[in-house]
Amino acid sequence: MAVVLDEETLALMGISSAAAAPVAVGTEWETFKENVRPLKRGRDVSKLNRALKAHVDPAQRAALLEARRKMIEAIYEYQGEDPLRPWLDCIKWVQESFPTGGECSGLVVLYEQCVRTFWHDARYKDDLRFLKVWLEYAGNCGDAEVIYRFLEANQIGQGYAVYYMSYAQLLESKNKLRKAKEIFDLGIARKAKPLEKLEVVYRTFLRRSTKKREHSEQDDTANGLPIRSFGTNLKRDENRSQQADNSHLGRPRALQRIDVNRPLSVFKDENSLPNQGADIIRKKENTSWRTLGTQAERNKENNMMPTKWTCHKVPQKLGARGAVQPSRASSIEIFVDEDCAQEPAPQVPKSSNPSVLKLRQATSKSFKKETELLKENPLRNFPLNSLR
Repeated sequence: MAVVLDEETLALMGISSAAAAPVAVGTEWETFKENVRPLKRGRDVSKLNRALKAHVDPAQRAALLEARRKMIEAIYEYQGEDPLRPWLDCIKWVQESFPTGGECSGLVVLYEQCVRTFWHDARYKDDLRFLKVWLEYAGNCGDAEVIYRFLEANQIGQGYAVYYMSYAQLLESKNKLRKAKEIFDLGIARKAKPLEKLEVVYRTFLRRSTKKREHSEQDDTANGLPIRSFGTNLKRDENRSQQADNSHLGRPRALQRIDVNRPLSVFKDENSLPNQGADIIRKKENTSWRTLGTQAERNKENNMMPTKWTCHKVPQKLGARGAVQPSRASSIEIFVDEDCAQEPAPQVPKSSNPSVLKLRQATSKSFKKETELLKENPLRNFPLNSLR
């Protein structure tokens, strides 16, 4: 597919119209754009199309996995002064080469391995790059609040405003507005950089939380029960009328004279039939237990006697007890994940670094399993003395 750019676009790109040629644009973006995860820095369309094409091309898929293996090898082979740099390069490459994300990409495992390797290194406790890796890791985990508490306990990235803004945003999403306000106040008191941006976000949070509180109060008033007032003071006219209505309650009533010679009146139900009482008495007499009855009368529900049913045998065909035919078992097709089907078994040399060794040994299947565990418990591989 060839696209011809207009003159305005060419001028913005710094290309003359005479030297312009049709630009080839892939169609993979149109096919898989709903599954691409957005990045704050944006994406390169050419790299995005090549990465998406690997979903349908097994050869490119194998080349992509081999390139990921080489990026992990580069982490192990790095001998420079900034060991965090190859980790950042590998994370950036995985984000661009696996735009749909997912467990098999290994991105969450890379985040965890990176932060676990350098969390105790004093060089990176106040490094903004290292803090951003922590925040990206927190955004991919289910319980992100434990990560922010870990950073605060170990004094990692406490001088940057992005920590307090991200932490407060997480608490606000959980409707913990008071705790979010305390985090903002703590960041402003510590003069986190950039302080101006933190104050602007804080004022926006205050306006948003005030509106949310007002809306909740209005909803409670509209949806709640009508307010009852106890001990209401009546007006003077209403009080007089009420006293007049209740004045007869306190007056003594006149005694009525009872005639002793008048016979007692017996109540009689008008709706009852004349012989209904006699029928009820007669029915009770007939149903009374005057005699216990014979055993045949007591067991009239169980007249059918049980018989032996195991004497009947089902006719079986000859050879039915033979060996099971393998054709039925072979007809069941075993599911194989497409991400793991084309991946060769890695040849892993020995290494003294256990975290990097785990990455170099990992396959797409092991990446997927480890990612699921890390999303449930982000600090599962950290030593206990770090969780203070």
